[in-house]
Amino acid sequence: MARKRYSDEDVLKLLREIELKLADGDDVRTACRSVGVSDATYYNWRRRFGGMGKSQLSELRGLEKENARLKKIVAELELDKLILKESEPPKAEGLTTSQLRQAVIHTRQKLATSERRTCQVIGLARSSMQYRAVQKIDDELRLAMIRLAKSFGRYGYRKVAELLRIEGWRVNHKKIERLWGEEGLQQPQRHKKKRRLYHEDSSIIRLRPTHSDHVWSVDFVHDKLSNGRSYKMLTVLDEYTRQALAVEVRTRMGSEDVLEVLYGLFLRHGKPEFVRRENGPEFASAATREWLEKVGVKPIRIYPGSPWENGYNERFNGTRRREVLNAEWFTTTKQAQVIINCWLKEYNHTRPHQALGMRPPVPETLIRNGP
Repeated sequence: MARKRYSDEDVLKLLREIELKLADGDDVRTACRSVGVSDATYYNWRRRFGGMGKSQLSELRGLEKENARLKKIVAELELDKLILKESEPPKAEGLTTSQLRQAVIHTRQKLATSERRTCQVIGLARSSMQYRAVQKIDDELRLAMIRLAKSFGRYGYRKVAELLRIEGWRVNHKKIERLWGEEGLQQPQRHKKKRRLYHEDSSIIRLRPTHSDHVWSVDFVHDKLSNGRSYKMLTVLDEYTRQALAVEVRTRMGSEDVLEVLYGLFLRHGKPEFVRRENGPEFASAATREWLEKVGVKPIRIYPGSPWENGYNERFNGTRRREVLNAEWFTTTKQAQVIINCWLKEYNHTRPHQALGMRPPVPETLIRNGP
């Protein structure tokens, strides 16, 4: 026969009945038998609920629930301490997902804890714990990536990824970055982004180009040949399209040489509305200013000692120095001009530009299909 279970309210009612019978003169055994319980059960009930009313019973229930909740919290905290101690170390800076996964497996084997609890304490998502990588053979992709890295030695993984997509590969830059690191190729250095410069009236210092042939920027770069002789390079850039219009290499170059280069570019590409220039004597001469005014081009002069105001051209010069000047050793200015012109064609027609959505300034398809 199944043992009958009494609720707390039923226990209080039976205790009152037994106490009334005891008050009438019955002994304990007789009073307990009359209500269908043993005298041992009566003593246990009286020790637990003796003298309680309904309100005291509700308070006792609340205390028991709170006590059970606190015990559970303490047990969980102790378990968390054991998990963190066993995992050694917990999630920290630089700890990979694979290392966290191994920590979860080791802790579960030692403590027999659940996967959910262990992942929560160590700091690993369960989706990452249960993820199983799909092995793919990327040998052909690796070979294509290495081939492009050798051909364009100064390109990073982002530009190589764009060139691979142009060739027909369906890959994103994150996969190329992973393969790039596995092959031991050089990773890019992270630079802190600089804030823009403003005047006191919150106006931007630099005039922003809005369309093609709106603002051209010109600048000089100095370098030396293998025999130690210095030479100069005049660079002209369309700030909107990022197209490098010309890089003129000469041993000496004055204001008349600058006007000669600009004259040829005006005939070939049309006149810009503005020309951004530095404060060198080649640009600040009266002959240069007067000639620009006659042809209807407005000059923009940067502040002395503020090369960042000519940022488009300065960036182009930095790229050219990394990819050409630091990689080549010229013996004559003619050799330098030929090699720089070859690189200039690659820069304008092939090299992906991040500011243009990884598109070159003048894609070759536009040139081939043009008039």
